[in-house]
Amino acid sequence: MKLYSEQERQLWGEKNRALYEYWLSIHPDQNTLPGRQHLDPMDIPLLLPNIWLVDVESNPIRFRFRLFGTAHYAAMNRDCTGMWIDEAFPDFTRSGFDEDYVNIVETKMPDYRKGPASYHIPNYKTIERIMLPLAENGSDVNMILALTVYF
Repeated sequence: MKLYSEQERQLWGEKNRALYEYWLSIHPDQNTLPGRQHLDPMDIPLLLPNIWLVDVESNPIRFRFRLFGTAHYAAMNRDCTGMWIDEAFPDFTRSGFDEDYVNIVETKMPDYRKGPASYHIPNYKTIERIMLPLAENGSDVNMILALTVYF
């Protein structure tokens, strides 16, 4: 598993760093990923508005918003909870935006990004986000825990 160094994390915003460090702290051991069962929202109340959870379906691989924090609702003027990402955002697959999601499932590694806002956030110039794999059985990614801050 790729871990970001303390030096790399110092360049991140406080919320992204806090969620990443929380995710590290809930690992059952060094050889397995945490699952949704290890995540307690009461441990991270200040992060909840920026958090989103994605269910990972396989055969074929597809992604659905399980949770869509209030910061995302405000940024996009809608609640996408329960929606398939490719239906909520039709350019998701056609434009290759799904590659980050697929990569997390296949590599079982987190993904951090700060840069231009993607296709679905026209009112924001920059986002900072972290996407973290969760695996109910410790190895097969079945959910992605993520946090985005909008600028």
